[in-house]
Amino acid sequence: MKNKFRGLYNLGYWRQRIQSAPPIEVEDSITLRLLVSALVIIGIVATDIAAETYSSFWAVPLSLAGGIWGYYRRRKPNVAVKFCIAIGMLLALGAFFGRLLGELNDTRLLLAELLIQLQVLHSFDMPRRKDLGYSIVIGLILIGVAATLSQTLAFAPVLLLFLAIVLPTLVLDYRSRLGLEPLTVTKSNQNTSVFNLKFLTINFLIIISIGLAIFAVLPRVPGYGLRTFPVSSSIDVKGDFTGRKIVNPGYVRSGNNNGQSGSNGDGTQGSGGDRQQVDDSFYYGFNSKINQNLRGEMKPKVVMRVRSQAEGFWRVLAFDRYTGKGWEISRNDKVKRLKRSPFSYQTFLDRPLIVGKTKEIVQTYSVVSELPNLIPAMAYPKEIYFPTPMIAVDTEDGLRAPVGLSKGLTYTVLSEVPYRDRTTLAKAPSQYPDSIKNYYLQIPVEIGDKVKQLTEEILAGYNRQRVGKTEKSLSSPYEIALYLAQYLKQNYTVPQNLFEIPLLNDKDDLVEAFLFKNKGGLPDQFSTVLTVMLRSIGIPARLVAGFSSGDFNPFTGMYVVRNTDAYAMTEVYFPKYGWFAFDPIPNHPLIPPSIEETQTFSVLKQFWNWIAGWLPSPVTGLLNNIFGTIFSTTVKFLSWFISLFSRGIFGILSGLTLVTLVSLFGWLGWDKWRKWRYQQFLGKLQPMERLYRQMLQWTAEKGLTKHQSQTPLEYARLLHQYHSPQIAEVIEEISQAYVTWRYGGDNPNLNNLHQKWQQIRNISKNSA
Repeated sequence: MKNKFRGLYNLGYWRQRIQSAPPIEVEDSITLRLLVSALVIIGIVATDIAAETYSSFWAVPLSLAGGIWGYYRRRKPNVAVKFCIAIGMLLALGAFFGRLLGELNDTRLLLAELLIQLQVLHSFDMPRRKDLGYSIVIGLILIGVAATLSQTLAFAPVLLLFLAIVLPTLVLDYRSRLGLEPLTVTKSNQNTSVFNLKFLTINFLIIISIGLAIFAVLPRVPGYGLRTFPVSSSIDVKGDFTGRKIVNPGYVRSGNNNGQSGSNGDGTQGSGGDRQQVDDSFYYGFNSKINQNLRGEMKPKVVMRVRSQAEGFWRVLAFDRYTGKGWEISRNDKVKRLKRSPFSYQTFLDRPLIVGKTKEIVQTYSVVSELPNLIPAMAYPKEIYFPTPMIAVDTEDGLRAPVGLSKGLTYTVLSEVPYRDRTTLAKAPSQYPDSIKNYYLQIPVEIGDKVKQLTEEILAGYNRQRVGKTEKSLSSPYEIALYLAQYLKQNYTVPQNLFEIPLLNDKDDLVEAFLFKNKGGLPDQFSTVLTVMLRSIGIPARLVAGFSSGDFNPFTGMYVVRNTDAYAMTEVYFPKYGWFAFDPIPNHPLIPPSIEETQTFSVLKQFWNWIAGWLPSPVTGLLNNIFGTIFSTTVKFLSWFISLFSRGIFGILSGLTLVTLVSLFGWLGWDKWRKWRYQQFLGKLQPMERLYRQMLQWTAEKGLTKHQSQTPLEYARLLHQYHSPQIAEVIEEISQAYVTWRYGGDNPNLNNLHQKWQQIRNISKNSA
């Protein structure tokens, strides 16, 4: 026994075993190796572009060096190199598990980086075609990871380049598996095969077209299959977080380092509040107290990208107290702090007691530019996945973070958004609890009666116009809010030059100046005026600030949100149903984006809206009418057809009969179209090839289809077993003529061949 196992510990024994092992079958094609290396490099670069990392700087050179080394050493055993590669892979795996403990919530980038490290090591030992196949799969996986991480169209050119390279790579790989000679770019001799660039180009365009078509019409079924959502790595918070402080970078840059709204507390910029101008990068309305007497414009820049199941208003915060020139959060000291579990990024939020149908909407926010420590989210958030240990919720349902939202931050929010049913909300009761009346009916005494009188006159004017007509007079708070918002849009204007509106003095009131003096104002002032008008007649309302949905990118599926998309609206309270927003700003939709009953094909709709934005208005209107008619007709037909199966046995039989008839006529039409297309195809061929194709079609109809691996003469000899000698001889003669014409350049006697073929067809018909 001792002698038996002695050899196991003998290095010479193992060296002999390795040397006596049969040689491995290596891959010698330089073209295939170059294409595979290109695929891997594109995958690495794509991951860097999508994740904004810098792995390419070291991974690409090492991968190229490994590929060159692997080619020149492909016939060597490379035992030492294999051991070094194994050690390197173990080290990479250990580093991966070490980082994994800190980023359990989203491991996509970690896995991609591990894959890149393994591929770089693997590139130093790729002698076989199978090894190249592993690298192709790694490149494909890296492209897939990059697709899930990408938020911009910068990924699109890389994806197209990957597809353009992968097609010839697969062709070469397939030929290598069959043992065929490798293809070349140029034809050096008669025996050299070259790439069919036309074939590759056509296939490339077909794949792109089919992919875009599937992407556009692919149903988006609401709901996430997984409950693990994208979120950044954990952020440590230093100091005590009270949740009361709002840090707006725009205010801090103006010289007030406490992150509040100015030394006089009125939201003005600069020291002492003497500079009546907004910051050109940050929205003035994201603070605990704002001054709407400011002037200025922001320079557009992208601040975040949002992936959401539905288009919406990314709500930031709301205000309950009107100050005469702006708004403030009166209960800013009553902020509730929520601490998450140290083992999860998930934080549960208190949900309001409302009735009515709701829908869960998942939103993932990726911050692109610095933002205040206010967390945008759709209305009624119920869960948030955020990287800080705790967050805060104010009395107006705004979310606050311990730190500002920095570039690269990612978080996810789940909101339980109520459906907006006009009929239901119009029937909502008008008795409000004290918790609502005490805070959302407040207006300055000096303007209360004057604003109330004007509001009642506006409503009375509408009701007088409705006398004797079918429309009902305004009675419900919902209809009143709709009408007043529309009235402000139509009767008051936003000046082209914002500085045309005079600044308010200390004794002036913003709403009073807007309604009775200036006959208009700044965009956000419209929302303030609507809020105060509703309060003056006893309807609770508040001002809400946030971002519009932004521009939808149909290729990335994300909403691109800019700082200029920030604005304020009016939220109105309806007992039992909660808060709903109204937008009185001119050129804005009266009702902000909200969820709908059916959004399965929402991407197709948004894709069309994006295309329509580039077309002239008459063309867009014409196409909308055409597609609208087609769509409505299709929907009506489908509704009628489905309703047949609910009408008893007669309806079911009628539906099945209709399906059978449609299938029959569809098949007949397809068969006729296919034959017509084949005749068109034959008409474009040379006479000899057309005759040969007609012969193949005839034999195929007889049940003897030619296999692709058979040569024309092999197929002709095979037919001698199934046809009479007269028919088989004519078939072989036509096949021989086709071969000599195709490969020898001879000109056959076509008239003689056509006569013989016609005789054969006549004999076949007579015998049938």
